[in-house]
Amino acid sequence: MSPQRRTALVSVGAACLLIVIKLAAGLASSSLGLLAEAAHSGTDLAAALLTFFAVSVAVRPADRGHPYGHGKAQNLAALAESAFLVGVSFFIAGAAIARLTGAVAFELETTWWTFAAVALVIAIDASRTLVSLRGARRYRSDALLANALHFGSDLAGTLAVLAGLSAAAVGFPGGDSIAALFVSVLVVTAAVRLGRRNVDVLMDRSPEEATWIARRAIAGLEPHVELRRLRLRRAGGEHFADVVIGVAPGAAVGQGHAAADRVEEALREALPGIDVVVHVEPGEAEAAGLRERVLAAALGVSQVREIHNLTVLRVGRRLEVSLHLKLPGDLTLERAHGIAEEVEQAILAAVPEVEEVRTHLEPIRETAPARELVIDARAVERVVREETGAAPRELRFVRTDEGIVAFLTLALAGDESLSDAHALASAVEERVRNAVPEVADVVIHTEP
Repeated sequence: MSPQRRTALVSVGAACLLIVIKLAAGLASSSLGLLAEAAHSGTDLAAALLTFFAVSVAVRPADRGHPYGHGKAQNLAALAESAFLVGVSFFIAGAAIARLTGAVAFELETTWWTFAAVALVIAIDASRTLVSLRGARRYRSDALLANALHFGSDLAGTLAVLAGLSAAAVGFPGGDSIAALFVSVLVVTAAVRLGRRNVDVLMDRSPEEATWIARRAIAGLEPHVELRRLRLRRAGGEHFADVVIGVAPGAAVGQGHAAADRVEEALREALPGIDVVVHVEPGEAEAAGLRERVLAAALGVSQVREIHNLTVLRVGRRLEVSLHLKLPGDLTLERAHGIAEEVEQAILAAVPEVEEVRTHLEPIRETAPARELVIDARAVERVVREETGAAPRELRFVRTDEGIVAFLTLALAGDESLSDAHALASAVEERVRNAVPEVADVVIHTEP
C-alpha cells in the first residue's frame, strides 16, 4: 500500500471514531454544536473515503488514455469534498438559527463526560490534521492537503463548541447555537477557498507563482535563450510545462538541442518534479531582415558614407543595436554627433522592435589629394617595349600621400588568353618597380 493511501486510510478510521463520539455526546447532552460536528464528521467520512479512492487512482502510472497521468482525480475529490462542506454548513446554520429564535425548543445538558468527549475529539482532530498536512507536503497531494484543511477547520469548530458548552454551563444556553453558527461560517469559508483552488487546477489555470519562477529561471540562462511561449499547468501536485524557444536560423541541430536541455535543467531546478516539453524553432524571416532594415535606415541619413560592425543584441526582452559610423573627417565633433543622433532616430523610427541604438563615430579616409607630375618616363617605356614589343598606350604618374602611383595601359593581342595577359602585366609591374624605385604602386590595365 502506498504512503498516500495509508494516510488516507488513517483519516477514514479517525472519521468513523469521531462520528461515534460526537453523535453519542451530542444526543446525550442535546448539544447542537456536537450534533453539527457529528454531521460534519459524517461528511469527513465520505470525503475521506473519496480521498482514499482518489489517491488510489492518482498514483496509477500514465497510460494511453491518460498520457499525463491520473493526478486530477485528487482535485476532483477535493472539489466534491468542498460541495459536501457547503451543504452541511447550511444545515448547521439553519438549525442554530431555529434554536436562537425559539422556533425549536431544546434542553441542553452539560456534564463532565461531555467535556471529556470534546477533549478527546480535539486530540484526535489535532493529530489527524498534523498527519494529513505532513503527507500533503511530502507527496505534494492536493487531496491530502484538502483533508488537512478540512480537519483543521474541524479542530477550530470543536474549539468553538467547547466555548459554547462552557457558556451554557455558566447559564447561557444560546452559546451552543452561536458556536454552531461559527462552525457553519468557518466551514463555508474553507469550502469556498478549497473549491476555487481545485476549479483553477481542473480548468488548467496557470499557477501565477510557478509561472513567475519558471520565467525567471529561463531569463537567467547564459547564454540567453529567446523564450517565445511558456504554458504551465498543475495536476495532482505536479507541474507540466510547454515551452517554445527560438534559436538563430543558422544554428545546428546540436545547438538547438543543447539550448532545450539548458531550459529543461533550469526549470527542474526551479520547480522540482516538473514535466517539461521544449520545442525549438528557428528565427523568423523578419528577424533575418532586421539587420538590412537597420542598415537601410542608417544609410538614408545625409553624409553617412559607410557603416560597419553592425550588431543586433537581445538583452532580456529588449533589442539593442550597435554600429560604427564613418563620416567625413573634416566635420566638427558637434556636427558629427548631430548626424549620429539623426541615425539613431531614423533606426528607431524604421525598426520599432529596436529599443536602443548605440553609435561609434569614425572619420572616413578620403581619397588622397593628387596632382599629375611630368617626370622622365623613358625607363618605364623601355620596360614596356622589352616585355610587349610596343610602347604603352597610356602612361601617367600621380603623386599621392602614399607616394607615386604609375598608371599604365598595355595593348596586347586580342586572341591572347587572360592568364597570359595577367602574367605579362605582372612581369611589367615588377620590372617598373625595380626600374623606378620612387613608384609606390603600379596599376596596369590591359586591353586588345
